[in-house]
Amino acid sequence: MIRPAANRAPPLPDIPDLPLLIQRDWDPEGRMPRAKAAKRGKTRRWSASVSTASTYPPEGLFNRSAATIARTLASKKVSPKGPGSGMRMLTFYINRAGHNLSATRRAELEKAKVLLRKRVAQHKKRQARRGGSQAG
Repeated sequence: MIRPAANRAPPLPDIPDLPLLIQRDWDPEGRMPRAKAAKRGKTRRWSASVSTASTYPPEGLFNRSAATIARTLASKKVSPKGPGSGMRMLTFYINRAGHNLSATRRAELEKAKVLLRKRVAQHKKRQARRGGSQAG
């Protein structure tokens, strides 16, 4: 014998005058029909278009080796405020790519983060020696 699922709603009452919209959104507890969630248009999230005119990584950079990624993101051309800014770009890319990254690509990017973290530490040490107020 097949049992009905315990969390299934009871069948709709057989009322011919009940509008289709209400029938479709029928609430078995007798409350008003549930409000429909507003459909999202083709709006894009702010993070999908993040880039600035002067400082953005070269096309295809994140598909290269860890050493190349770290070196490029630490450069003054890409990160004029220091390698910390490059680290934020790399972290942002990894977070945005999410589950679409393969295990090998994610491992390479994490390796680049380690290399870049070393560069950030060196940069901070140099700034401290110079007595500079910027540490980032």
